[in-house]
Amino acid sequence: MSETLQTPPKKLNLFHLTWPIFLEVFLFMLMGLADTFMLSAVSDNAVSGVGTANQYIHIAILILEVVGNGAAIVVSQYLGSRRYFEAAKISALAVTLNLCLGLLMSVLFIFSSNQLMIMMNLQGAVLEHAQSYLIIVGGGIFLQAVINSLAAIIRVHGWTKQTMFVSLGMNIIHVVGNYILIFGNFGAPELGVQGAAISSVVSRLIAVFIFFWLLYRALEVKIKMAYYFSFSKEYVQKILYIGLPSAFEQIMYQVCQIVFLYYVTYLGAEALAARQYANNISMFTYLFAIAIGMGTSIIVGRFVGSGDKDSAYKQVWSSVKAALVFTVIIAAVVTIFREQLVSLFTDNPEVVKFGASVLALSLLLETGRTINITIINSLRASGDARFPVKIGFLSMICMSLPLGYLLVFVFDLGLVGVWLAIAADEWTRAIIVLFRWKSRKWEQYALVSPDRDVEPTENPVTT
Repeated sequence: MSETLQTPPKKLNLFHLTWPIFLEVFLFMLMGLADTFMLSAVSDNAVSGVGTANQYIHIAILILEVVGNGAAIVVSQYLGSRRYFEAAKISALAVTLNLCLGLLMSVLFIFSSNQLMIMMNLQGAVLEHAQSYLIIVGGGIFLQAVINSLAAIIRVHGWTKQTMFVSLGMNIIHVVGNYILIFGNFGAPELGVQGAAISSVVSRLIAVFIFFWLLYRALEVKIKMAYYFSFSKEYVQKILYIGLPSAFEQIMYQVCQIVFLYYVTYLGAEALAARQYANNISMFTYLFAIAIGMGTSIIVGRFVGSGDKDSAYKQVWSSVKAALVFTVIIAAVVTIFREQLVSLFTDNPEVVKFGASVLALSLLLETGRTINITIINSLRASGDARFPVKIGFLSMICMSLPLGYLLVFVFDLGLVGVWLAIAADEWTRAIIVLFRWKSRKWEQYALVSPDRDVEPTENPVTT
């Protein structure tokens, strides 16, 4: 972020970089929680359908982050060398690329929603809810595509508080829209699941306009309309080189979650609803880890770029300890009050029992996940982006999926078997990345050499 380009290294600290990220991620999670909480008043089938449809939405968003995240890193490097015109051109190209990709996804969701949901073994009312939600939210996914690019670029310019406030506004509009359209308040029709979907799309549409306004305020060189239609093979290659590996690792993770969800569909509607409620509660357990991981990646990238790899090495260990402290505290609270937390969403005793049984494993699962989130973000920031993909394939695809099948269907552990398989994957990768960071092999993957990151004719930003 541009803050890191202008602030001396000694002033960079984890808290300063993390708290705006924490609040923004928290607000983003609230959008999903708002749908789940409000739809739980409609029916558990509605929650199950929306939760299943959102698996595809999440994968689509991860694909769109290839361009957004890649462009953010490339733009930050150009800003560091004061090449502002090129930074503006790359920013415009990133918006155009993501818009085109988002439009393709929107068409896919509109015309293939029924087939995608049938593939998940959904039936009856759950299938109807999932299909109607996916058509509307998936059809408007191009809006999220534009948001991903705009928000990433604006953060790079140091406007982290502004993006946080936009997220807050988007959540308020979404929740109010849910209240009006789901339940038919203020004379509006009672639309249920469709109301939640429409509210989500409208809030994103409004956010797009605000983000465009912020973009033109944040950039040193204003984007000309022609920049949106200019194509540069060099810029595209740089964006994809950074963005593809990190996104592919995340896509593999989401694919595994979809397969686990497919397993759960055979356990019944109660287990399906319990999984959705437990996932929503678990998100707040590793929220601190996500924020600390992203903040740490900024610091690590800065240290690696300046050649101070010893400081980068020490920072990660400090960040892992801080993240684990937060995670253990929150996971302990979730474990103790697990039944009460699930009961906030449903009064079905079977759903509460299933949800509480898997939340009892929070300490086991979330500590491993916290280590992964923190160190893998740092590996990407150091340039070692392909290593997490390799170990992810071995651990997630080759190990956890077969293990999950064995635990669920052979040992008859049900939903608990899914949680144990996920925990086994998280801890396998956690142990591997701990050794990877300790080995310091990541040092050889630095993307920028401190003595060559700026051309002789340029005037570098002092850091």
